[in-house]
Amino acid sequence: MTGFYRAALSVMLIPAQTPEDHRMTAASFAPFQDLASLLIPHTHAEKIDGAHDVSHLLRVWKNVCAIRDREGGDARVLIAATLLHDCVSVEKDSPFRSSASRLAAARASELLTEMGWDEESIASVAHAIEAHSFSAAITPLTLEARILQDADRLDSLGMIGVARTFYVSGRMGRQLYEPNDPHASQRPYDDRNFAADHFHTKLLHLADSFQTDTGTQMAKIRHDRLKRFLDELMEEIGAPQP
Repeated sequence: MTGFYRAALSVMLIPAQTPEDHRMTAASFAPFQDLASLLIPHTHAEKIDGAHDVSHLLRVWKNVCAIRDREGGDARVLIAATLLHDCVSVEKDSPFRSSASRLAAARASELLTEMGWDEESIASVAHAIEAHSFSAAITPLTLEARILQDADRLDSLGMIGVARTFYVSGRMGRQLYEPNDPHASQRPYDDRNFAADHFHTKLLHLADSFQTDTGTQMAKIRHDRLKRFLDELMEEIGAPQP
């Protein structure tokens, strides 16, 4: 393990589950519960992050299944990539942030090699993990990578996207919005300090980046929910959209 890998891994770690937690969670990934039971212990470490926890993995897997039902794809590659896509997680404000998916892909490759997976399948999982990240800006070249990217980005849209945005912003000590200019009419958007600005710097642009037809259709619904939420938030704080 390189010093760079250790440094990045130490930035943000997620709590390990108990064996009983693992069993119950693995059952939610049926019919791949046996594989899930082997991989779940490697998806978490020691620091709480409710935006990238077991619930996130379950939501992403649900999205993966919904997309795969219509688009196809290798289910075994997809379950491994889903479970391990955040196995190395880096805080949003870390200098290592754009490398998180590459680090996770490297770690996933190590684990799957130890489990006896073939090189082609490992490479497919690793590419899907690398390409899922928004900050890494890696083009997904396989169907599985496109599906995972869409499934993960769906979890940044809709009401769950709202919840995750304000959860992360609270952890980072950011304000809900800029009180004097919430629409950023006279200032640049600044999502490092104001949670509501993150809708404009990233979330409201995601729907145009989806890779599959099914994912695009799902994203449109959740994108509209984001817009409605932001409109109602601005109305409630006395700053309706101009």
